Amino acid sequence: MSFVHLHVHSHFSLLDALGSPYTLVNRAKELGMKAISITDNGVMYGAVDFYQAAIGSSIKPIIGAEMYIAHRSRFDRADLEKNPHQLVLLAYSDTGYHNLMTLVTKGQLEGLFEKPMIDWELLNEFHEGLIALSGDHTSEVSKALLANNYKEAKRIAQKYEELFGKDNYYLEIIRHGLEIENGLNPQLITLSKETGIPLVATNNSRYPTLNDRDAHDALICVKNQKLVSDQNRPKYEGDHSILGEEQMRQLFKDIPEACDITGEIANRCNVKIPLGQNLIPAFQCPPGLTAAEYLRELCIEGCKKRYGDPLSEKIRRQLDYELGVINKTGFPTYFLIVWDFINWAKNQGIAVGPGRGSAAGAIVTYSLAITDIDPLEYDLVFERFLNPERVSPPDIDIDFADDSREQVINYVVEKYNRESVAQIITFGTMGAKAAIRDVGRVLGFGYKDVDTLAKLIPSKPGTKLKDALEKEPLIKESLEKNPAHKQIWEMASKLEGVVRHASTHASAVVIAGEPLVNHTPLQKNTAGKDEGVVTQYSMKPLEVLGLLKMDFLGLRNLTVLANTAKLIKLNYDIDLDWQNLATDDKKSYQLLSEGKTTGVFQLESEGMKHYLKELKPSNFEDIIAMISLYRPGPLEAIPDFIAAKNGLKEVTYLDPELEPILKKTYGVIVYQEQVLEIARQFCGFSYGEADILRRAVGKKIMELLLEQKNKFIEKAVAREKSKEVAEKIWDFIEPFARYGFNKSHAACYAMIAYQTAYLKSHFPAAFMAALMTSDRGDTDRIVIEIEESKALGLTILPPSINDSDVDFTVVGRDAIRFGLGAIKNLGDSTSQAIVDERKKNGPFRSLNEFFNRVSLEFLNRKSLEALSKANVFQELVSVSTIMQNIDTCIQYISTLKKLREAPVDSLFADMDEANQIPQIKLKEAEQLPIRQILDYEKEALGLYLSAHPLGHLKDFFAKTGTRIDKITLQHEGKKVKIAGMIVNMKRILTKTNQAMSFLEVENPFGRIEGVIFPKAMEACQEYCIEDTIITASGKISFRDRRGTGQSSTPKLLIDTLMPLEIPSSLEEKKEIQKPYIVEIPATTSDKELIQLKEILTRFPGKSPVQLELTKPLHKSTTIHVTYKVEPSDQLEKALQAFHEALTKKT
Repeated sequence: MSFVHLHVHSHFSLLDALGSPYTLVNRAKELGMKAISITDNGVMYGAVDFYQAAIGSSIKPIIGAEMYIAHRSRFDRADLEKNPHQLVLLAYSDTGYHNLMTLVTKGQLEGLFEKPMIDWELLNEFHEGLIALSGDHTSEVSKALLANNYKEAKRIAQKYEELFGKDNYYLEIIRHGLEIENGLNPQLITLSKETGIPLVATNNSRYPTLNDRDAHDALICVKNQKLVSDQNRPKYEGDHSILGEEQMRQLFKDIPEACDITGEIANRCNVKIPLGQNLIPAFQCPPGLTAAEYLRELCIEGCKKRYGDPLSEKIRRQLDYELGVINKTGFPTYFLIVWDFINWAKNQGIAVGPGRGSAAGAIVTYSLAITDIDPLEYDLVFERFLNPERVSPPDIDIDFADDSREQVINYVVEKYNRESVAQIITFGTMGAKAAIRDVGRVLGFGYKDVDTLAKLIPSKPGTKLKDALEKEPLIKESLEKNPAHKQIWEMASKLEGVVRHASTHASAVVIAGEPLVNHTPLQKNTAGKDEGVVTQYSMKPLEVLGLLKMDFLGLRNLTVLANTAKLIKLNYDIDLDWQNLATDDKKSYQLLSEGKTTGVFQLESEGMKHYLKELKPSNFEDIIAMISLYRPGPLEAIPDFIAAKNGLKEVTYLDPELEPILKKTYGVIVYQEQVLEIARQFCGFSYGEADILRRAVGKKIMELLLEQKNKFIEKAVAREKSKEVAEKIWDFIEPFARYGFNKSHAACYAMIAYQTAYLKSHFPAAFMAALMTSDRGDTDRIVIEIEESKALGLTILPPSINDSDVDFTVVGRDAIRFGLGAIKNLGDSTSQAIVDERKKNGPFRSLNEFFNRVSLEFLNRKSLEALSKANVFQELVSVSTIMQNIDTCIQYISTLKKLREAPVDSLFADMDEANQIPQIKLKEAEQLPIRQILDYEKEALGLYLSAHPLGHLKDFFAKTGTRIDKITLQHEGKKVKIAGMIVNMKRILTKTNQAMSFLEVENPFGRIEGVIFPKAMEACQEYCIEDTIITASGKISFRDRRGTGQSSTPKLLIDTLMPLEIPSSLEEKKEIQKPYIVEIPATTSDKELIQLKEILTRFPGKSPVQLELTKPLHKSTTIHVTYKVEPSDQLEKALQAFHEALTKKT
């Protein structure tokens, strides 16, 4: 073999090299080379991709890595180890490949410092099957030579040779024309002659061609956050490309043997990575049973539970067929493994989804309770999951409650051993916009110039620069007119797609029957969790190897369902089996038909709400269909579907055989399964053939499409069908086959949608409390959900130091208490500490008591201000008082800390804490303006909860413009004027660099989204400031954001916006509120007083509450409490019911 490059980096040497493994192979092929290596920086990320690409191109792959040898030990973290020695390792045998994976893994897990280090201890143990090249000028030998210590260099070289063997260690020589090489290379040649250790020529390649050098230099600047124009910055001088053989031989014409030997080394490298194995771990079956026998036993038992005993012939026949396919393809163990951890999760009370993807089409998964959707009832297709005519491993993804997912992963780790289970790595690449911005920045162009170009690129995920240039005329125009843009674009095109960083896949886990390092190198979890490891091979390479990959997905909605059930049990003592609900509940369908679907899984978008109101779903199949149709492509079929469902359009079929297939979807093709059935029933396709047809149509490859069309028509005609009808049916199914949804997946998600709708319609307070708990870190969602709660007739009670939990909680049937955990800048640990102390030792009776009981590690200015602004201390002290005494409170906390931390022999040590610690003294404070208190509340909670700053101006706003709550579809396209306060404003720049704004206008009647387009922006922008009171005029639009259909929520397309002055006569004035008197018997119990408190706090307002304790023949006792209420008919009714309950007791 002629010259071969043995030291080559791909873009998996993160931000240090250009070119994917496929690019390296293509470059070698272009140069007529028979082999090429991959030697990335301390990792093997690209090894399998590289191996496949090379084998596919008839080029020999040489698997290696650039390693880093510690000066002393891989465990050492001294400054000396920040610059370890370089050493290039190449695997020449399968043993060497496994040893290389071990060394790379050890370097990452044990030696990661500035670089992943290995040491002599590891080399001694794992050097077999490896060839070593000494490395570049940072190698151990080179460093000694550059330090003029030839004798030491000779000793080191001979030490390496002795370890690896006479034919397995080489002195690497590189000629980039660098000054450092002038002193180094002659000594390397001398050392080779003296020791007999051969020289090997490399180019330490870091990009494919010389044309990529500038782009690579820019990449290095991106990595180091430098400008290309910076003088003192890291830079690879010389030509580091993959040179042709003639160029390399010209560089080393004085030592041709250094090039010759590369071919000899390549000839010796014969690693074979085994692909396509079945590496699924063994499953511990009961004695005497094989995996297939045990699977069958479990399935029969499960089918009897699902369908009754004895099993019908239809069910037994289908089960036998499915098990036959599973056994034939060799995957019984797979199903046992999945059954085991799902069964464990359910036994632990962890919420598991009803299924996901095509797996729900199998009776096997249904019988094992892996899925909870009956495939026979909903016409789901097994072959969509496992096709006997196209053998591929099953792929079952599982949803767990997102707060319990880690527990399931930990169970799997413990069961199959920590060394055999890991999460899977994934790689982030440089996208089109990111490449433009990064290149523009390092080239030194101004932000505005770069931003203008980046904004011309469509925001659609996956958009490539090449596609953007073809589709967007403004880009082409900009590149022609602006030389800077052209320079940025050309360089960014070379960086686009380069791997930028490694991260951990959100859900994927790999499970092996032996230590994973036998199949993939490992490294620490990229999220920085010391205890976790991830594979260095990503998802596809692992699947190619034959390893078992599972997706353990965390689904927030399952957590909401599980927490709702807990609240139902806690508050109403009802054990609700929400995972086994009948799907015919009228109240649930009524909720869906009214579009009250905020928080309902998959059904809460504005467009979906609109279509649900029109459809008025009445059965579970309707929900499955809507989830499938509400996507780009099939969305346009929704009006026909709704019209047919509601009898407004006649349903017709091109052939009678289509009716039973399409009847449930009113003649509209919705699902992939329907396409399969049409191909089977009309043409006589097998399920396997039909699935191949579906895939061909989905890929939109004309050659495949034509082939499948001809086959479809020929087989139909062979069954005595009309060719004309067959062609019509093909034209009918072809577009739907392209966009059709997997019904198995839709049915599973429809079940979660139904479950959330059921809980919301029957237990609205519990459901909304659980929903808000789940979203408590997202203020925008909390605002939406509080509005939804109010629309459902629920009362949202403010946070309270003595009544709030960390989470949102239920009070009675129709009230929700705001959770401490949702207060901004407070944090879960502080919230939990407060709640734990209160539950342990009772309510806080004073501010002084609060400071003395709660652990002081949680009390500081930040947490105290958050609590105070949220007005949680309303029962103990007014917000006005505490906010004007914050410094006093902080000083008091500081004093307490000093007392508690006092040494044993200090003056404070002998103090009796109960008697000697002074009480906090708060100075008298003026009543803060209502607006200031409300602004504090919004700052702490993200919204106005207790009242709205414009609440006293209801009549004024009703007269000033159109009421927000009165806007209906009849206003579509009509011009209106709306008065209110600007909230949540966001300015953006369009592709043409023009400003526009999205905002919301809020008043006592609600809030409406507003859009100011560039044409109107110039006139409006002066008043586009949050919290400004304005009037906005424009047309009403009910179009959804995608412009593809109607929304149930209006938008105001603003063309004029003016400030609105509130007449001084209407400004809120301070006034002394009359007390609200509540009479109760002096014999009222503590439990009853708590009930009274719950009623009063549900109606917050400005009137102070005064309790009158009555006793027969005695004068009543007056008690002033800290609650303030808003007198109303609802409050009177609640108190009347309370008094009636007291009367019955006596």
